[in-house]
Amino acid sequence: MTSAQVDTEKTSGGTSGQTSEEGYERGLGSRQVQMIAIGGAIGVGLFLGAGANIAKAGPSLIVMYALAGAIVFFIMRALGELLLYRPVSGSFAEYSREFLGPFFGYFTGWTYWLMWVVTGMAELTAAAIYVHYWFPGIPQWVTALVFLVILFGVNLISVKVFGELEFWFSMVKVTALIGMIVIGLGVLTFGFSAAGDTAAVSNLWAFDGFFPKGVGSSLMTLQGVMFAYLAVELVGVTAGESEDPEKTLPKAINTLPWRIALFYVGALTVILCVVKWTEFAPGVSPFVAAFAKIGIPAGAAIVNFVVLTAALSSCNSGMYSTGRMLRNLADSGEAPAAFKKLSATKTPAFGITISVLFMGIGVVLNYIVPDKAFGYVTSVATAAGIWTWLMILISHVLYRRAVVAGRLPASSFPAPGGAVCSWIAIAFLLFVTCLIAYDPDSRVCLYVMAGWAAALAVGWTILKNRTPAAPTSRDPELEKVG
Repeated sequence: MTSAQVDTEKTSGGTSGQTSEEGYERGLGSRQVQMIAIGGAIGVGLFLGAGANIAKAGPSLIVMYALAGAIVFFIMRALGELLLYRPVSGSFAEYSREFLGPFFGYFTGWTYWLMWVVTGMAELTAAAIYVHYWFPGIPQWVTALVFLVILFGVNLISVKVFGELEFWFSMVKVTALIGMIVIGLGVLTFGFSAAGDTAAVSNLWAFDGFFPKGVGSSLMTLQGVMFAYLAVELVGVTAGESEDPEKTLPKAINTLPWRIALFYVGALTVILCVVKWTEFAPGVSPFVAAFAKIGIPAGAAIVNFVVLTAALSSCNSGMYSTGRMLRNLADSGEAPAAFKKLSATKTPAFGITISVLFMGIGVVLNYIVPDKAFGYVTSVATAAGIWTWLMILISHVLYRRAVVAGRLPASSFPAPGGAVCSWIAIAFLLFVTCLIAYDPDSRVCLYVMAGWAAALAVGWTILKNRTPAAPTSRDPELEKVG
């Protein structure tokens, strides 16, 4: 790329057309980016995980989801400001590399890759369990393998096919949740169904109060609540392939508060009004339990299909993001150069293939230990996600300092409150990390992350010794596009 071309991209914000340093097809339209953003905020953590958290915290879980949702919005506005400063695919690693140094870019890229690989394993396991509900005779590992192959093929075809599939996955989740909310409001208002006699807003405080097990127990659910919000940052990975990131990304991020208010806070509030919190139990979806209480025919089967869709959506997103992150690492000399190649359909096919092979470990786990496979891999994703969010926030704080000092241009999508909200979110995430360390059932993920950090440190040392210039060199056109 010539200096004139670089200047042109700087002037245009790097958002028009296909940037030469990316090589991706800008095939994700506004409709798809919007629905990917919505789908990222609705996952298995809500459909299944909320049951265990209700048992721990009662109605106060609503406040925990609202509090965590506000922090997630701070994270996404910080990411949005960075994305409009320089929209690139694999953004988290790229911003960590620019503002914190090559090692942090390397660590963040590989850790985000790990997050999605283990999430993919977990979601394949979950999907197999959901299919087992209808077809108990089919071995769990067979179903997991079939879904793995199908989604792999979708991701190799083109980004447009990925976006379209994710659009419809998200549409199913959104429609189902809205339907559940409307039915619940109908029960509360008109008193129909088997739950009509006991459904009341007073259920939120009538059974040992709004904080029935104390504030401490409520706070301990924050780690599970944050897991439910993982993947909301996926919209940042789409930046390099969005048709018009200047318009689509701010819109997707700014609609996050109402998505959280409706799909998390709203849905849980309605359910806890319809069914008293003492009737929910760990391991049972609160939505399935609510449908059973209301007495809707085939309600459990409907929710099972929705949760299956959520699992496949997450796995589909994982394949998409891992390939892009590996290519970003290869561009920086922090992964094998083979990951830089794009297929004829402009997808990082080799990176996706390697990631899918690692996700295939989940199929093996489903064959060896089908009852324990899901639990083996989920906690790691939370720790890796918290690291990614911290890197976004710290990069944002450093970017704002550079803007104030006049070293970098201001973004067209500044975060409200500047860096103050980012500092609040950083403190909150560190607090959640302390909660994880305090809980003996969840702190194992911190041990895994410590081992992962040690492995990456060894890899970094080998990388620097073999190619001293690779971890620190950057192509000029990647430095300041936008």
